[in-house]
Amino acid sequence: MMDNRTGKGLSFVKRIYIPRIIGLGIGLISVAAAVAPLSLPLWAWVLLLFNGLLWPHVAYQWALRAPLPYQAEQRNLVLDSLMGGFWTAAMHFNPLPTVTVLSMMTMNNVAAGGRRMVLRGAAAQVAGMLLASLMLGTGLQLNTSQLQVYACLPMLTLYPLALGWVCFRLAIKLAEHKRRLSALTLTDSLTGLLNHGAWKDLLLLRFQACQQQQQAAVIALIDIDHFKTINDTFGHVVGDCVLRQLSEELKRNLREGDQAGRYGGDEFCVILPGTREDQACQAMERLRERVGNYRNPQLPHLRISLSIGLSAFQPQLQSPEHWLEQADQALYSAKRRGRDQVNFAAGEVTTLRLAYPD
Repeated sequence: MMDNRTGKGLSFVKRIYIPRIIGLGIGLISVAAAVAPLSLPLWAWVLLLFNGLLWPHVAYQWALRAPLPYQAEQRNLVLDSLMGGFWTAAMHFNPLPTVTVLSMMTMNNVAAGGRRMVLRGAAAQVAGMLLASLMLGTGLQLNTSQLQVYACLPMLTLYPLALGWVCFRLAIKLAEHKRRLSALTLTDSLTGLLNHGAWKDLLLLRFQACQQQQQAAVIALIDIDHFKTINDTFGHVVGDCVLRQLSEELKRNLREGDQAGRYGGDEFCVILPGTREDQACQAMERLRERVGNYRNPQLPHLRISLSIGLSAFQPQLQSPEHWLEQADQALYSAKRRGRDQVNFAAGEVTTLRLAYPD
């Protein structure tokens, strides 16, 4: 019920409102022109005016206030079809107005609910025809006058435009939702950086580009020193703030083409394309100093330092994993040497990561 009240249900009701106003308003012209020669009773004219002018607003408010707006709007669509069938029989099945009304109703049902809604709408149309035949009598008018042709033109032109515009807006909204969902699947929720899998995919692409085009690139692995101690001393809320602080510094200090991610836990990763070793060292030293200078007035004893391992692309590297392994070894070499420093990988590394305490 909550989803219907706050999401899909209400948006569906609002999406139908304007097309219903336009469709029934211009449909009123077509039906009025078709039934004018048939001498309908006064109550039928009152019903026609209500259906064309007031019903869109009544239906909107009815669905808006319903416990389940989505289901209420589907009921309204069935009633639309019922009245469509009613007026086709009332006009004695005059060919052009009949086809115009029924096709527009069917188009609306397709857009609103697919095959199921089309079937329900068709059944309602038949019921409406039978109801009109019982109340107004039966008849068959196969001649369409020139006035009736002109009366149908607004329905044949304006309503498809209105419905198409609504579908276009919906497609734009769905594309935006899809884009946001795609971004969420690639992004770490805490830091806003690329998540582990997304960054590894980019590393593979960068590795292939370096191999094929002989491009320079450096990767960096960044570890927050003694992060477990920070969590144990100040709490996980502060720990999360530290992670976000580092991610913000990365966003501020890296170039547009650099690609930063959260590798896992307190470890971050960066791809620096088109970068020499000395440039990468300077960039990471600046990052280390900025993070090291961070002070929180509410936590004066909190200190943050970084250990950073760097590895430049080399043609003899066998795989992205091998490249990453070199940066990993450089990082743990920095940790062995006392932490709070930047260390560059030196030479070919074939050993696996060792387990060092945080």
